[in-house]
Amino acid sequence: MSFLAIQFLTGLSGSVSLFLMSAGLTIIFGVTRVVNFAHGSLYMLGAYIGWSILTRLPHDPLWFVGGVLAAALATACIGAVIETTLLRRLYRAPELFQLLATFGVMLVIQDLTLLVWGPNDLPMPRAPWLRGSVTIFGDHFPAYDLILIAIGPTVLAALLLLLNRTRFGMLIRACTENRDLAAALGINHRILSTSVFALGAGLAGLGGALILPDSSANTQMDLAVIVEAFVVVVVGGMGSISGAFLASLMIGELQAFGIVLLPGATLVLVFVIMAAVLSVRPRGLLGDAPIPSAVSATGKPMRPVSPRIQLFGWGLVVLAATAPFWLPPYWLSVLTEILIAAAFASSLHLIMGPGGMISFGHAAWFGLGAYGSALMVRTLGAPMPLALVAAPLIAGLLAVAFGWFVVRLAGVYLAMLTLAFAQIVWATATQWTRVTGGDDGILGVWPSGPVPFFWWVLSLSVVSIWLLQRVARSPFGLVLIAARDSEARALSVGLRADRLRMVAFAVSGAAAGLAGGLFVFATGSVFPTYVGVGKSVDVLLMVLLGGINTVIGPIVGAFAYTGFYDLLLQTISMWRLALGLTIITLVLTFPDGLAGGWRRSRS
Repeated sequence: MSFLAIQFLTGLSGSVSLFLMSAGLTIIFGVTRVVNFAHGSLYMLGAYIGWSILTRLPHDPLWFVGGVLAAALATACIGAVIETTLLRRLYRAPELFQLLATFGVMLVIQDLTLLVWGPNDLPMPRAPWLRGSVTIFGDHFPAYDLILIAIGPTVLAALLLLLNRTRFGMLIRACTENRDLAAALGINHRILSTSVFALGAGLAGLGGALILPDSSANTQMDLAVIVEAFVVVVVGGMGSISGAFLASLMIGELQAFGIVLLPGATLVLVFVIMAAVLSVRPRGLLGDAPIPSAVSATGKPMRPVSPRIQLFGWGLVVLAATAPFWLPPYWLSVLTEILIAAAFASSLHLIMGPGGMISFGHAAWFGLGAYGSALMVRTLGAPMPLALVAAPLIAGLLAVAFGWFVVRLAGVYLAMLTLAFAQIVWATATQWTRVTGGDDGILGVWPSGPVPFFWWVLSLSVVSIWLLQRVARSPFGLVLIAARDSEARALSVGLRADRLRMVAFAVSGAAAGLAGGLFVFATGSVFPTYVGVGKSVDVLLMVLLGGINTVIGPIVGAFAYTGFYDLLLQTISMWRLALGLTIITLVLTFPDGLAGGWRRSRS
C-alpha cells in the first residue's frame, strides 16, 4: 500500500512542471498558431534565472516564493521581447516558418546560456524547510513535492478563471476559435499575441524555477522537456487547458509507475500511449475540431522549374561528377553528406508540399533504412548494392503500415503521431542491443572506396530527387495538391484523400530509407541518433529553409543548412549562436524560404 501511495504522489508531483509547460504551449499556439520550439528554452531560462535569484536570497519560504515569481516574471518579459522583435514580423509568413524562427531562437538561447552560466549543472542548495518530509503509510515523502502537487490544481483554477471569467480570457478564446473574425471585430491581435506569449513564457519559467529543489539547472533541459510537453498538449487536445492538465497527470503517473514496473519500456511508454490515444481520439482527450494544417494553409501552387534552371542544375550535376579529381578529401566527404541530405529533404518535401502533411518524425524512415543496410552487411554479408536495395524496401513497407494511422489525422496531431512512431523506433534501436548494438551502434560498414562511393551517392541521390520531382509534377502530384487544398472538393469528384496520402507517405518513406542507407556507408556506422528528434528537426529545417512551395526548395535548403553547419563547426566555437542568428535573419529576409524568395524576386 505504501509503495502505491508513494509512487502515485511521485507521479502527481512530476506532472506539475509538465502541466505548466504544456499550458503555456497550448495558450500560445491557440492564439498565435506558433509551434514554439523555443518553449523548452524558456523553461530552461526560468531554471537558470531562478537559480541566480534564489541562491542570493535568504532561505525562507516567503523569499523562495518571491524568487520563483520573479523568475517567472523575468521569463515572461523575455518571451514578450521574442514575440515583439521577431515573431510579430512573421505573422504574414507561412506559419511553419515561425517554427523555423523559434528553432533559431532556441539555438541562440542555448549558446547564450552557456556563455552566461557556463556548461556545468547548477544545483540549488536546499534550505532546511525544503528538506522536510511527511510520513505516509510508514514511508517518508518529501514535503516540497506535496507543495508541488497543490500548485498544479491552483494554477489550473487560476487559468480557467482567467479564460472563462475575464475580458482578457474572452479575447483569447475568440482569437483561438477564429482570429480573422476576431480581428474584423476590432480585437488588436498584436497586443493580444504579445500578452499571450508572455503569459505562456511565464508559465514555462515558473515550471523551470519550481523544479530547482528537486533537480539542477542544466543545458539539456530544453530538449528533454519540450518533446514531453508536445506530447501532453496533443494527448490532452490542442487548445484545451483542462486536457493538458489531465494528460500531464496521466503521463506523470505512467512515468512514476513505468520506471518501476516496466523499466525496459520507459523510453517508449509515453509515445505508445500517445499513439493509442490519437488512434482512438484523433483530436486528443478534450480537443475541439482539428486545427487546419499550417502547410495546406499556404494554398500556393508549386511552379515548375524553368528550363534555364533545369539546365543549370544538370550542369552542376556534371560538375559534381568531376569533384573527386579536384576537390580535397574532406570537402568531398562534405559534398557527399550534402547530396544525401538533399535526397532526404526531398523525400520529406513530397509529403509536406504537395501532400500538406507535417512530419516531426521523418527520421524514422531514414533510420530504418540505415539499420536495414547495416544489418544486411553485418549479419548476411551482403554487398553494398544489395544493402542499398534493402534500405528503401524496409522503410517503404513500414511507412505503408504506419501510414494507415497517420493519414486520418491533420495538422499538429499528424505531426506528433509521426514523432511518436519515430521515438518508438529510436527506443527500440537503443534497447534492442542484441540486434542494433544499442548506443554502441553498428560499426565497420564501409564502401569499397571513397571515390566510387561518391559516384554511387551522386547517382542515387540525383535519381531519387528527379523521381520525387516527377511524382510531384505528375497527375498524381496534382490530385494530391487538390486533396491538400480542399479535401471535400476532392472527394466530390471521386478522389480519396486518405489513399493519395498513403501512397505519398510510402514513397516518401522509401526515399528517406535510401538516403539513410547511403548515410550508413558514408559514415561507416549507424547509431540510434539517426532516428532521434534532432535528425527529424534537421530535415524539417532544410525543407522550411529552402521553401515548401518550390520544387527545388529542399535541395537549396539542404545545401545551405548542411554546408553552413559544417563550416560553422570548423571555424566558430559558439556555432549554435551563429547558426541561430543566421536562421532568424534568413527567415526575416526570405519568409517563403530561400528558393521561394528568389522566385518572388524574379516574378
